[in-house]
Amino acid sequence: MQSNDVRTLLHCALPTAAAGVVGVAVSAAVAGGKGVLGAVFGAVLVLLFMSSGLVVLLRTARQLPHLFQSMGLLLYTTQILLLMIVLIVFKGTTAFDQKCFAFTLLAATLVWIAAQVRSHMKAKILYVEPDSARTPS
Repeated sequence: MQSNDVRTLLHCALPTAAAGVVGVAVSAAVAGGKGVLGAVFGAVLVLLFMSSGLVVLLRTARQLPHLFQSMGLLLYTTQILLLMIVLIVFKGTTAFDQKCFAFTLLAATLVWIAAQVRSHMKAKILYVEPDSARTPS
């Protein structure tokens, strides 16, 4: 990973973790221990899904730039399908509060997306690779 990739990952992960902490605090006040467990599970799930997806997408952009757009679409579709599977598996669970899980998952996802948009807007990424072999005449 290059330094700007790590910077993008950190700029997305840190605000998402902070949103997860806020979700845990609110869930603790609203639903107690089961709420905390649901909020932690939701925040960790978002961090794992989104960070692994970003790493895969960044590697694809470096190695196979012509597949970048289609890989992004495939990646986000896969993440949604995996999330749907997780939601189906834990549909009737009483191990944690499902509302706290859902709200924290939603809030953390929205924070990740906003942080990723902001990070890409602030990044100074060259659209054209400068040719260092040619010298101006």
